[in-house]
Amino acid sequence: MNEFEQNPQSKNNDVVDSINGFVFSFIFFVLIFAIGVVISVVTR
Repeated sequence: MNEFEQNPQSKNNDVVDSINGFVFSFIFFVLIFAIGVVISVVTR
């Protein structure tokens, strides 16, 4: 067996980590889009 499989650093579920990554990246891109829309509306 691999030595890293015997003593993992993080024992939490990978599904929680992937959901967090998806949510945070989604919020980040929505903020970028919202800032672009606000700039577009203000400069109209």
